[in-house]
Amino acid sequence: MLMEADKVMFEIYRETAYTGKYRVVYFTELNEANKEYEINRALSGEHFYDGFIKNFRKEEAKDRIDALLKRMNEGEKLTPADIERELAPYTPELSN
Repeated sequence: MLMEADKVMFEIYRETAYTGKYRVVYFTELNEANKEYEINRALSGEHFYDGFIKNFRKEEAKDRIDALLKRMNEGEKLTPADIERELAPYTPELSN
């Protein structure tokens, strides 16, 4: 079972007030200097997908997320199920 420190919580959202681009925020990696700004920015956007990635190999997972955002921002229509499928190797298993 993964502990809280072994995973990173994130959200993919679409900006509605600025560029209309899809963005990601990694909540568990925010610090006091940027926490309020990034959370408010995500909250003002349109929620698309949220979840956790394993801390182990998180840079690979972030690269995958960046590639997905690039595809979406270039006009490809992806669903939350597509995102989930792409991130499956990096997602912690759910425990009861």
